[in-house]
Amino acid sequence: MDKHFIYKYDDLFNPTLKALKKLGDSGAVSEIEEEVAQLLGLTEEAINEGHGKGNTTKLSYRLAWARNYLKQYGLLENSSRGVWALTEEGQKVLEVNKEKVKRAVVKKDREQRLAKKEKDSPELQSTTEEIEGFSWQDKLLDTLRSIHPDQFERLCQRLLRELGFVNVEVTGKTNDGGIDGKGIIRIGGVLSFHVVFQAKRYQGSVSSSVIRDFRGAMSGRADKGLIMTTGSFTREAKKEAQRNGAIPIDLIDGNDFAEKLKELKLGVSVELVEEVKIKPEWFKNI
Repeated sequence: MDKHFIYKYDDLFNPTLKALKKLGDSGAVSEIEEEVAQLLGLTEEAINEGHGKGNTTKLSYRLAWARNYLKQYGLLENSSRGVWALTEEGQKVLEVNKEKVKRAVVKKDREQRLAKKEKDSPELQSTTEEIEGFSWQDKLLDTLRSIHPDQFERLCQRLLRELGFVNVEVTGKTNDGGIDGKGIIRIGGVLSFHVVFQAKRYQGSVSSSVIRDFRGAMSGRADKGLIMTTGSFTREAKKEAQRNGAIPIDLIDGNDFAEKLKELKLGVSVELVEEVKIKPEWFKNI
């Protein structure tokens, strides 16, 4: 098997359709990526290969383009919650001619631009906003990697509090099996779960061995574990985190971390035109 990710975005049109059909005509981005990886028989190296210097993998980036082309072609639709589904037309199609899809989308793009006097229409803007989103996420993650480790720990503490955690403490102890802090999350004001977390501020992939070590350190000390990183998690790490019979560990990768900061408006402001602006000074003063 090839260790590199060799597929272009248009090579992923049909695998995306097949993956969604196998998932029951709809699926989250992570489910689609996993299904496509299996359909193509991708190696761990190919799955985890990065796109440029950012936090996004080539698989994620090119699948995003594939989904948006298929959306403009009328075969896919997506909700605000990030769930993608086959349209009525998409359910009827077994496979597409990639050149035909590209020609149709380019023609539609050109017609919309002319109709709007070179200004992107809302529909066209939605076609590329997922891909463009990667750039602001990468810029934000670069900012996070430039702040002091203590500031990043306080940012994680603030983020968890904003997400509903209470009694959040940053322990900062060395030789503690990677446990950086703890907190309590209350569900419905009735159930409480003790959570320990680890914050990894770097660029790169968190491996399955990190998950195992963290689980060993948290055993008997908490109900759940959480690992947050400005990097990413390997496919094996994700599987290990949810392994049957083991204490489940939730994972927040760099892109998820960036999205949470955006949702909560922590160091990020969103203009009406959906232009995301990073405020580096906010992170410097945390």
